[in-house]
Amino acid sequence: MNPTNDPSMHSFIPVSGESHFPIQNLPYGVFLRRNGSQVAIGAAIGEMVLDLTLLEENQLLACPALQGRRIFGEKSLNRFMALGPEAWREVRARISKLLHADEATLRDNQPLRDRVLIPQSDVEMLLPVEIGDYTDFYSSREHATNVGTMLRGPENALMPNWLYLPVAYHGRASSVVVSGTDVRRPKGQIKPSDALKPIFGPSQSLDFELEMGVFIGPGNALGQAIAVDTAPEHLFGMVLVNDWSARDIQAWEYVPLGPFLAKNFATSISPWVVPIEALEPFRTAGPIQNPEPFPYLRTTGHRAYNINLEVYLQGERMSERRRICTSNCKYLYWNTSQQVAHHTCNGCNLRTGDLLASGTISGPTPDSYGSMLELSWRGSRPISFPNGETRRFLEDGDRLTITGWCQGPGYRVGFGKVTGRILPALAG
Repeated sequence: MNPTNDPSMHSFIPVSGESHFPIQNLPYGVFLRRNGSQVAIGAAIGEMVLDLTLLEENQLLACPALQGRRIFGEKSLNRFMALGPEAWREVRARISKLLHADEATLRDNQPLRDRVLIPQSDVEMLLPVEIGDYTDFYSSREHATNVGTMLRGPENALMPNWLYLPVAYHGRASSVVVSGTDVRRPKGQIKPSDALKPIFGPSQSLDFELEMGVFIGPGNALGQAIAVDTAPEHLFGMVLVNDWSARDIQAWEYVPLGPFLAKNFATSISPWVVPIEALEPFRTAGPIQNPEPFPYLRTTGHRAYNINLEVYLQGERMSERRRICTSNCKYLYWNTSQQVAHHTCNGCNLRTGDLLASGTISGPTPDSYGSMLELSWRGSRPISFPNGETRRFLEDGDRLTITGWCQGPGYRVGFGKVTGRILPALAG
C-alpha cells in the first residue's frame, strides 16, 4: 500500500470521520485569504487550508523530483501538474509527512503553524486550474439509454456507435467557473412543440448534469496517441462537475453538430482537486463492456472509481435543501483511461490543464438519475418538495449542490461540493 493512503494514519490537525479532507486525501486548490490580496496554492486538511506557497518559501517542500524548482508561487496548479507522477508522488508524500501526528516540524512550531494553516472559512477558493480546453463525454449507459428512450423509444435508445466508442463533444473552457458562482439563465432559440417557427427567449427547461471531471497533467505531442495502459500517468486529479444544460435550446439547435448555446453558458466545478493517487484505494470494477472494445480501448484491472454522489436542491422559498439524487461514479460505462485513449487516438494533443468531464452519471434506479430531465422524465413526473412546491426543471433562485466522497474504513476521501444558484435571465 502507498503509505500516503494508509487508513491508520492520522494528522496532528483534528479531522472528523465525516470530513472530506483527512490526511489520506490532501486535495490541491488555489485560494485568496479574505484579509489579503496574495493568491496562494494550498492543500485541504480537515477544516483548514495548508498554505503550500508559504511552505515552499520556507524550504519545507523540497524533494528530488523538483530539482530545486519553486512551483507553488503561481496562480494555478498548472506548473505543478505538468511535472508528472513522480513529482506528484514526492510532493504528496512530503505534505503527508509534515501533517503526520508524529512529525514535529509543523506540529511543534506554533509561529509557523499560525502562518501556514488557515481556516477554510477565512479563504476564498478560486478556479484551481488554467483550463485550455474542455471536453465533455457521454459515458453513462443509463443516462444515454434514458435520454434515447425519451427521444426515440426504448428500441432505439442507444445510437449505433455508443457501445463502440466514448461519445464526446468539445465544450467551452472560458465559461468553466468555480463552485459558488451564480449562473444566469441562458437565452436562445426555442421551438415550442405546437409552433411552426422558433422563438427567442430564456430557457424554460434549465437543467443540471451530475458529472465528474479529470484534469490532464502532462499532455502528448500533436500526432501522437496516448495508449490506454499509460493514460493514468497523464491524469492529475478529479473534481465534481455540474454541466448546466438548457434542454429546450439544445432540442432545437443540436442537429446536425450537437450542443452549442445549450451548454456553453456555464459549467461549474468544485475548487479542490483530489489527486488520482488518493483515489487508488477506491478503484473498482466498472460495467461489463459488450461488445468487447477495440484493442486501443481495452483495459485490464479495475479502472472505475467507487465515488458516492449526491445532488441537493433548495429553492428560494424552501427552508432547507432536499436530496434529489444519489448516484455513483462506478456506473460509468467508459472509464477515464478509455476516454483519454480515444481522445488522442487520432493524434489530438491534450495539454496540461485540459478538463475531461464524464458526462451525466446516472444509475440503474430512478432516484439515481443525474439530471432533472431524467428525474422528472422530461417534465412528465414533477418532483415534489416538503413545502408543496414541485419542479420539472430548475427555477430562478434555485440552488443546486453536488457532493461526492469515497468511503474508507473510518475516513472519507471527499471532493467537498460544487454549488450554484440560478439567476433570472437578463432583460431585453
